[in-house]
Formats: sequence, C-alpha cells, structure tokens
Amino acid sequence: MSEKTFDSFKDAVKETAFDKEMHRKLSWNIGKYADTVVKGKTQYADLESAKMRSKNLKWKAMENLDKYLLEFESNFTKRGGKVVWAETSEEALAEIASVMQRVEAKSVVKSKSMTTEEVHLNSFLEKMGVEVVETDLGEYIQQMDKQPPFHIVTPAMHKSKEDVAKVFHEHHGTPINSTPEELTMVARKILRDKYTKADVGITGANFILPDIGGVLVLENEGNARLTVTFPKVHIVIVGIEKVIPSVNDLHLFLPLLATFGTGQQVTVYNTIFTGPKQEVEIDGPEEMIVILMDNGRTNLLAEAEQRQALYCIRCGACLNACPVYKNIGGFSYQTTYSGPIGSVITPHFKGMEDFKHLSGASSLCGNCTEVCPMKIELHNLLVMNRKDAVNQGFYNRSEKFGWMIWKRAMLSRKLTNTGGAGIKNFMMRLLFKNTWGAKRELPVIAKKSFNQLWKEKSKLE
Repeated sequence: MSEKTFDSFKDAVKETAFDKEMHRKLSWNIGKYADTVVKGKTQYADLESAKMRSKNLKWKAMENLDKYLLEFESNFTKRGGKVVWAETSEEALAEIASVMQRVEAKSVVKSKSMTTEEVHLNSFLEKMGVEVVETDLGEYIQQMDKQPPFHIVTPAMHKSKEDVAKVFHEHHGTPINSTPEELTMVARKILRDKYTKADVGITGANFILPDIGGVLVLENEGNARLTVTFPKVHIVIVGIEKVIPSVNDLHLFLPLLATFGTGQQVTVYNTIFTGPKQEVEIDGPEEMIVILMDNGRTNLLAEAEQRQALYCIRCGACLNACPVYKNIGGFSYQTTYSGPIGSVITPHFKGMEDFKHLSGASSLCGNCTEVCPMKIELHNLLVMNRKDAVNQGFYNRSEKFGWMIWKRAMLSRKLTNTGGAGIKNFMMRLLFKNTWGAKRELPVIAKKSFNQLWKEKSKLE
C-alpha cells in the first residue's frame, strides 16, 4: 500500500473531523435534503418494488454490457454522431484535445459531470490555453474558489450562503451581503455571455439509451441545454456503466434518481440527445461526439460479486446517510467519488494498493445500503474490498502481526481473561494513545470481564 496516499488521507481527516463549523453547515444542508427526500418518497405506492425492478434492469445491463454498448454505437452513428472508445482517462483526454485543435477552440462551456472531474478535464484544457467555464451554479462556485466538488450531487454542500457571497465578492466585486437570489442573477448574466461565445460544449450523461442511440442528461437549472445549444460541437464523456436496457425504462429510473438525489418527484430538465443537429432542426451542435470511457470500470465488472457497484446512478444518497462522510467531509477522501460508493469503486478504478484505506473509512453500520435506491450492498462490498486487499498482499508486517495476536486472543477465553484490567488498560494506552486517544478519552476496561462475572453469578445460584 502507498503509505504516502494513506498519510495524506489521515492528515486531511485530522483537519476536518473536528471542524465544528463544517459539521454545522453539513448538518444543515443534509438535514434539508433529508426532509425533501421524505416528501419525494410519497409518490410511491410500493417503493421497494420500484427499487428492486430498477436493480434487476441494471443487472441485465451490466451482464450484457458489450451488447448494449455496440447497439448504442450503431444507432447513434446512424444519426451522424461519432462514438469514441476510451480505455483510459489519457485516451479520453487525447480525443478531446484532438477536437479542440481541429476546431481551433478557444473557449468551452461545461455542464456538471463527475466523469470530467474524474479525468481532471478543466486543468487539462487550461494547460492547452482553452478557457473552460462550469455552468452548473454549484460547480461554478467551486471553480471560482479553486476547489473540486465536495459532493457528487451538491458540489458546494460545505458552503453557507455567506461563504458563497464571499466567493462572488472576491471574484466579481458583488456586495458581501448579497442574497442568494442576487448572486444567482449575477451568475446568470455572466454565463449567458459564455454560452453564446463558446466553441465547444461538454456534458456528461446520466444514462446511455442503446435502443434509440441516445444519452440522457438530467439537470435543474437548464444550463446543460444551453451548453449544447450555441456551440457548434457537443462532446459527451460518460462511463460505460451508465447503460440501461431501454428508453422505456426511464419511468423507473428518473423518479428514483430525483427522489434520492434531491427529493424531487422528477428532475426539472430531462433531455435526450441522439446526435448532432438534423436538417429539420433549428438549433443544436453541428457535431456530436460521445466518449465511452472505461478507466477501470471493467476491472470492477470482472468481479462477480462486486460488479453490483456499477449499478450506481450517482444520486448521492449514501453520502448523505454515511456517518463517516458527515464527519470528515468530501475533500478528505481525496478522490473524485467520495462517501461509501467512492470508497467501494475507487480502489478498482485507481488501484487497490493506493486506495485500499478507503474501505476502512466506514463504520459498516449499513445505512448506505439501506438508503441506496439501487439496493447495492455497499457495506458488504467494503468488506470484500478489505478481503481483496489482504489477498493481494497489500498490508505491512506489523499490521499482520497485530491481527494475528488479536485473533489468537479472541479465539481463546483463557487468553482473553489473562492479565487483568491493569495490563489491558496499559496496552490500550500504549497502542491507541496517539490515534484513538488523540482527541477523546480512551475506554477503560473493567476489572472483571462479563465471562468472569457470569461464572461468579452462576456459582452463587
């Protein structure tokens, strides 16, 4: 395992785990989210059946992924679109660079997309001398503040309205006491100008629809539609796992994603793109390219039990439910995808050796599994990742020795009772003073174990 990666994670956690102000903001924002989700669920007569049917459809899609991707490519290209297969992030970026150079692009507008965050697209384009502007309001705020998204769905979840007002004040000179409505109008005015002048529009996709050769983009602000309306070129970068069998399945997936993502009954804007502008159409891009990106996804697909993680529809519900995420925040994970789902998929996407520690960033309470609309067994997958890390030899000798001693003691009642409370408390202080005990009182082991007390009670009776 990369100690450097793990040490960086621990340092980040130390900064956020006891940040009371961040916890206050997260508690407020996640609390508001939880209230709306309760209302969103009322649209269902049988929520569990809807979740199970959707999970079964994603199972079908993943078990036949090669077939569905080829079907998508065939139908999409029939309407004049271009499909590019990218095995790695480097291949995806190389295709984007090729397009930028060919059309001599100077500016790009971009809608919210975690896949583009995954390949660090913004910094890549900026190094090419191309201006790139995030058009989702939360992403725009984060871009101004030179920060990545804090949350899969809500990029600026860790910011209060005062924090946002400060960001706008520093970058656009707006009054420091501006209201959210006033700041939204400022952003709207700035972004409208960017849309009309952009050479290329880039989006992600929430779903790939093979039977009609389309990609679906969901949003609540209308910015994604504007991103593809004015530029002559539309590039979609999407993970291959976003396939669902048919456009006719959207009646299941759209309400689930909206309910568990934002508490809505359905997202405000639901747009299907099936290719570049046709002869009968008055607007839209002259060229549309869909980049189907693997970037480690087939590593996960190869795992019979763990491939269910690819069913994820990126609603973010598991992050909002996770006590660890709520305690350490999104930045501490130092990965594109944070929270329980990020801890499950990142070791497969980016390497078990460097990111196996994320599987330990969990209480294994199972709350993530409980709230997942796709019924992904996230807490079990975290345990499987831990097992994989051990089987692949990603542990150090001291760790192995420590668990060997622990196992031996726990399997022997005699050894467990040996030594008395004094020695046990000494060992507790010796081993955990600088970790567990750094910010909290260490537990005190009782003088007698439950086993010993039970034996004494039995003798008295």
